[in-house]
Amino acid sequence: MQDTARLWQAALGEIELTISRGNFMTWFKSTQLLQADSTKVIIGVPNIFIKQQLERKYQDLITDVLDKNGVRTEVMEFKIFNAKAPASRSTSDTIVLDNATAKKPNIKTRSSGLSHKYRRGLNDRYTFENFIVGSGNELAYAACQAIAAKPGEKYNPLFVYGGVGIGKTHLMQAVGNEILKSNPQAHVVYISTEQFVQEFLDAIRYKKNTDFADHYRSADVLIVDDIQFIAGKEKTQEEFFHTFNALHQANKQIIISSDKPPKDIPTLEERLRSRFAWGMSIDMQVPDYETRCAIVQTKAQANNLQLDNEVVDFLANLVTTNIRELEGVLNQLLAFCEMRGLEPDLQIAQTLLGSAKSRPKHVTPKQVVERTARYFSVSLEDIMSPKRDKEIVYPRQIAMYMLRSELHMSFPKIAAELGRKDHTTAIHSVEKIEKESNLDAGVRQQLVEIRGRLYA
Repeated sequence: MQDTARLWQAALGEIELTISRGNFMTWFKSTQLLQADSTKVIIGVPNIFIKQQLERKYQDLITDVLDKNGVRTEVMEFKIFNAKAPASRSTSDTIVLDNATAKKPNIKTRSSGLSHKYRRGLNDRYTFENFIVGSGNELAYAACQAIAAKPGEKYNPLFVYGGVGIGKTHLMQAVGNEILKSNPQAHVVYISTEQFVQEFLDAIRYKKNTDFADHYRSADVLIVDDIQFIAGKEKTQEEFFHTFNALHQANKQIIISSDKPPKDIPTLEERLRSRFAWGMSIDMQVPDYETRCAIVQTKAQANNLQLDNEVVDFLANLVTTNIRELEGVLNQLLAFCEMRGLEPDLQIAQTLLGSAKSRPKHVTPKQVVERTARYFSVSLEDIMSPKRDKEIVYPRQIAMYMLRSELHMSFPKIAAELGRKDHTTAIHSVEKIEKESNLDAGVRQQLVEIRGRLYA
């Protein structure tokens, strides 16, 4: 069995290099090789949903990879197997693989004293190749490509601003990934402002100011998301001011995003406001109809599906201002059809998602929490309480996930909405539900049904 485990670990390593990280984590992370000989290969999977996907989409790939590793078989079988995956398939294995293939630096090792579990690096699925260019973002796209070709020489800093869910994060991270592709040794740091603030507070608390400063001021490229959250935080603004100066004077590239231009960020220090205007500021607009159609078609093709034009048109008109929400409704439709073995069509889309006019433009955080609690038959008082009962904790985690995915709230605001003081609880909850939804069709179905009630 130990040899089988090593064989499957080697096979998974090759598969992870072949497909996107998202698909790997969704379909392969919780699998096991139960049997491998000349007559039969049996692969253990956690549920019927993953079993169907591997059979339909990845069987040939698995066969080829096993063949390269010396296993040729007549029959391949996928068997639902609920035992926990072996320790060798831990997250740390994936991190080592990423480092070995030079996809991105291991950011945690660059800081000697402040390494947080919620510090994230670049997401390698954000690339220029899968970014859909339209009239609302073509200038930002061109500027980012120029920066990736010559970081620190053009448009430094680059300040990108616009509404929620229009692709700012995708585009900025694409710059980092492109730079790492050309220079794997480059120190590219991506962080959200709320994470920067939290790390700065921890640095003060644990007297690790030097470690904190070294991590950010040694960057070759610093990418900061949602800088508007630095408003009103005087000490953090002062620290960021010094970090900005150190990097800019060393000709290191700085890329910043916000939901508004620098002049409109309240309580932002004038010295930061002026520095943000040193390079280039670009307003990213909401995607036009053609861009939205292209996004739907591209995302569907990534799932090996070709949608009818009438379905694409319906989805493109359903969500008009937010790419993230557009991808969300498409994922709802695909997950619904996949779980039932259906082909997506206009009637199913209309029944599941409703008409564009029926979807409210605004949903309040209170409505999200209330309807999540009602879905799980939990009282609003319990879900807001400090109780740790399983039947209350899980709905509370779902509510936090919905606040993040639907309203794109910051983690501190999510925690406050659920009566929590520590926002790391919100971070943990969102990550937990996100992972479970990737692996468990039942969780995905719950999220679909809650969204349905939310927009009913």
